[in-house]
Amino acid sequence: MRAKLVPEFVCSNFEESLRFYTGLLGFRVLYSRPEERFAYLERDGAELMLEEPVGKDRLWPRAELTYPFGRGANFQIQVADVIDLHARVLAADVVVFLPLEDRWYRRENDEIGVKQFAVQDPDGYLLRFSQVIGERR
Repeated sequence: MRAKLVPEFVCSNFEESLRFYTGLLGFRVLYSRPEERFAYLERDGAELMLEEPVGKDRLWPRAELTYPFGRGANFQIQVADVIDLHARVLAADVVVFLPLEDRWYRRENDEIGVKQFAVQDPDGYLLRFSQVIGERR
């Protein structure tokens, strides 16, 4: 079995976050537990969870959360059509944190190119959407 990382984002308003991810960003709900304010989402193979804690959560948070949540991390999400998603974000008047760009990243023996942009979700989690545009030596 191949291991995978699925982040769980604690949110301050479950309904608002769910609308942002499903309505704007194109994620779909794989399953949810509305009574627990929880949803498991997927888009283009990327999976994440949303949860608004009901009372004191058993795992998180141990400290008070302050905006922006998730400081020190950005979550790269590969999508099939980053240009279309970027246009949808702009049309919704969502502030783009990192403008759409082509960027080449050096690996061991080559470079990989991506077209990417970043936005913050309603709680400030930084989401970097990218699409591979090529590889070069």
